[in-house]
Amino acid sequence: MDQGIPLFPEAASTMAGKVDALYFFLVAVAVFFAALIFISLTVFALKYRRRSETEVPPSIHGSTPLEIAWSVIPLGLVMIMFAWGAKLYFDAYNEVPPDAEEVYVVGKQWMWHIQHANGRREINELHVPVGRPIKLIMASEDVIHSFYIPAFRLKKDVVPGRYATIWFQATKPGRYHLFCAEYCGTGHSKMKGWVTVMEPAEYQAWLSGGVVGESMEAAGERLFNQLGCNTCHRADGTGRGPSLVGVFGKPVRLLSGETVIADEAYIRESILNPNAKIVAGYPSPTIMSTYQGQISERGILQIIAYLKSLSKEERSQ
Repeated sequence: MDQGIPLFPEAASTMAGKVDALYFFLVAVAVFFAALIFISLTVFALKYRRRSETEVPPSIHGSTPLEIAWSVIPLGLVMIMFAWGAKLYFDAYNEVPPDAEEVYVVGKQWMWHIQHANGRREINELHVPVGRPIKLIMASEDVIHSFYIPAFRLKKDVVPGRYATIWFQATKPGRYHLFCAEYCGTGHSKMKGWVTVMEPAEYQAWLSGGVVGESMEAAGERLFNQLGCNTCHRADGTGRGPSLVGVFGKPVRLLSGETVIADEAYIRESILNPNAKIVAGYPSPTIMSTYQGQISERGILQIIAYLKSLSKEERSQ
């Protein structure tokens, strides 16, 4: 084939080879059974065709072992596919390495806004180091988008009103396509970009070079104070709301008696809909007003980064 039109995208992440192995297994099983059915149909059509008008075919008696075989074998193959696919799913979506570097992504018509923890921003570009796990925390400001990097075999829908997270680890330096894989409007075809994988030293030089704005944590702290959150959520717990120091990632007891984990989705919901999950020991309805329409998805991600930093500070003490 022409080198400009490869049959398969280059495999450039730790998950790519695993995904390809499952894909080729599925293709092999499908081709085998398609060929088996086609050959069987041809053989049976020729061997058992009616040879005369008076011919009466003999009675055919069933075979219990045969019935069991053609039920158990497909069941076994399907269970292998299920277990294999489930393992890959959990590896890609749940088993995030603890040392993963976090990158914040906001999809909007028709661009990807990407911000690194130190404040470095990119539009439709993502720079990452080779050999280091990267965790993407993604949100949408308008419609459904889908973050898709073919060379990494990575695709994740980004739905308005909720956070999506996924991780990857690039294995080859290079430049790889980035697409939106969900139709998101008339400019959908223009919502594309590049992922640049760099050597670690080169990446650090890029990350610290150029114009770097506020870090995500600093921007989140500034916004936290600007919105007056610090007047109620005091660090010493004497405010009208619960202290948020060290709360991220920990269980929170609610007024309803339930317990939830204070993750990104919980914090976002608490900012936009404070009465959805009220912390035990505080009045219902809560005195906190909603910030719906007053803060962007980017601003919420900055506040989340700030609250994460408070948890890290508490653990280091």
